[in-house]
Amino acid sequence: MEKRDYYQVLNVQKNASGEEIKKSYRRLAMKYHPDRNPDNKQAEDNFKEVKEAYEILSDAQKRAAYDQFGHAGIDASMGGGGFGGGFGGGFGDIGDIFESVFGGGTRGGSQNVYRGNDLRYDLGLSLEEVAGGTEVKIRVPTQVTCDTCHGSGAKPGSSPKMCPHCGGHGQVRMTRGFFSVQQACPSCRGTGKIIPAPCPQCHSSGRVQEHKTLSVKVPPGVDSGDRIRLSGEGEAGVNGGPTGDLYVQVNVRPHPIFTRENNHLFCEVPISLVSAALGGELEAPTLNGRVVLKIPPETQTGKQFRIRGKGVKPVRGGLAGDLHCRVVVETPVNLTPQQKELLREFEKSMHKSKRHSPKQSSWLDGVKKFFEDMKN
Repeated sequence: MEKRDYYQVLNVQKNASGEEIKKSYRRLAMKYHPDRNPDNKQAEDNFKEVKEAYEILSDAQKRAAYDQFGHAGIDASMGGGGFGGGFGGGFGDIGDIFESVFGGGTRGGSQNVYRGNDLRYDLGLSLEEVAGGTEVKIRVPTQVTCDTCHGSGAKPGSSPKMCPHCGGHGQVRMTRGFFSVQQACPSCRGTGKIIPAPCPQCHSSGRVQEHKTLSVKVPPGVDSGDRIRLSGEGEAGVNGGPTGDLYVQVNVRPHPIFTRENNHLFCEVPISLVSAALGGELEAPTLNGRVVLKIPPETQTGKQFRIRGKGVKPVRGGLAGDLHCRVVVETPVNLTPQQKELLREFEKSMHKSKRHSPKQSSWLDGVKKFFEDMKN
């Protein structure tokens, strides 16, 4: 019987990518698999044909020979017999299809080695610490390799044995209907071994709980939510697997004076009524000292003054942000009778002219016009 074109068998174009070929093969293999088509000779033949086509087109060298010489270019390399000779040499079940196409299912016990878990440590810092950078000591609970059994989980003088149920693979194959799947071995819980004499220190786990003290270098400019990675400082791996990492999560505590937005700082500066009206100088705080802030006459509440370079430096380098000082005019409190009388005299003198309170005058004019419009 003359063989069909492999591209037609897989229902793909000749310029199809490897991923397109794999996707089509997966669909057709599932469609024609004998487990899904019992006692269907045509489905079995179709499955063999699909498998043969994929074997050639998924191999770059064989595909090149097929594209140039057709079936003659690949029959010789296959010993003249092609893919004939029965179904027994193909996939045993659908689980094997997934392992072949997706690369799933490690064999030979390699699944028994696991990387240790990553750990997280929440580190609270002040704004001053993150602005200038610091180095802190932290104490972290973690799982480390047991010194008594050196990670084997077995009592000194003994050793783990290969699990007889799974043959050391750590997984067993379970068949349900036409599906065949792998799952962790219930006897060894996926480790591939059993321990007749457990270690008295770690009770066969190979790891013990300990606390360790680490030094963390905090670079200048970090902010809440930033993470500092300490490679290899997480939990110990299983069966000689690599150690996990420790991630230090930075949380900046609220500051009594400053608030931070990116690399800029903001603060409120209260000033007296007299300073706002006549102007003057006052000392404003920064993270590294004080600066003199000049207040011009007739300053209103909400006026912002920017002091360049007094913010926070970016964590990846560059110029520091700015400090923005927002002026708040403070109303006098706890006045003496004499002070109250002076303010009343001052208010009388202010009423003689609207030019002393331009915002108040324009606001009152707007309110008056609003009510007049309502009447009309």
